[in-house]
Amino acid sequence: MEKKRILTGDRPTGPLHLGHYVGSVANRVKLQDEYDAFVIMADIQMLTTHFEHPEKLHQDVLNVAMDNLACGLDPAKATLFIQSMVPQIAELTVIYSNLVTVQQLSHNPTIKTEAAQYNFGESMPLGFLSYPVSQAADITFCRAHLVPVGEDQLPHIEQTRKIVRKFNATYAPVLVEPDAKVSEVPRLVGLDGNTKMSKSLGNAIFLSDPPEEVKRKVSTALTDPARIHPTDKGHPDVCVVYAYHKVFNPEGAADIEQRCKAGTIGCVPCKKLLVDVLNRFLAPIRERRAVYEKDPDSVWDILNKGTARAYEEGAATMALVREAMKIAYFPQ
Repeated sequence: MEKKRILTGDRPTGPLHLGHYVGSVANRVKLQDEYDAFVIMADIQMLTTHFEHPEKLHQDVLNVAMDNLACGLDPAKATLFIQSMVPQIAELTVIYSNLVTVQQLSHNPTIKTEAAQYNFGESMPLGFLSYPVSQAADITFCRAHLVPVGEDQLPHIEQTRKIVRKFNATYAPVLVEPDAKVSEVPRLVGLDGNTKMSKSLGNAIFLSDPPEEVKRKVSTALTDPARIHPTDKGHPDVCVVYAYHKVFNPEGAADIEQRCKAGTIGCVPCKKLLVDVLNRFLAPIRERRAVYEKDPDSVWDILNKGTARAYEEGAATMALVREAMKIAYFPQ
């Protein structure tokens, strides 16, 4: 490898939102010059929670790809590919499933949190429980060194590291043990004050939202519940609007904090300022996305070429894995 590699990507359950951007997308755009970047459209993992609706995947894969490209990923530098079209990932998932216990997966804090969100109870699909195993295959099929992730994904990366160590110790040291890179903003709070912005919770601002939709959503954002009047002294640390100002308006956040505490700015004008900030931030992303929306075939061409390269890398990794496990039955 001329450069070290990154594996990052998204489950295509719909368009990406601001939480995705600050948690992972911004990092992958910054690092694409320094690393050989692989960006996965994890369509099989989408089925762990939406298995009844595979017909949505075609449009959702396109949406996620367009969002990544609109945010600045360069297909000349980054390999965008579709998970289900790289069968070596599925092969590795099966092999890795023998290196992990059900107890380990059941105790994964991210799995427990998300299982509660989906109210699985005793009806948790095996595919959902083994999500970290599938993710380990995503990361290692191209022998990635670094994984830019949100804070909530750290348990999955640690599980990958454990799988790699066990495989290398049991068979031969052919897999790369990856490191995680958490964004400067590891988690963006949802509009409703939930600890995480999420499509499934309906508390997200999408990167593709038009200006009026951003305005509508910001108007619903949770503010300091103790403030009744605009002149009441506020507590910005409990306000979602202020949390967004700190991320997207760092130059003005200190002034807003002081004015909020002094009761010299109300929640309505503070939200209006945030709407302006977010729409300025999203404007170039919307503009670039509009170009791809007019020419979706160009996006599918990028995904086709990227998937072909990912397939080749997966084949190279599987050759190493089979040799290490002594199951390379026929000479290549």
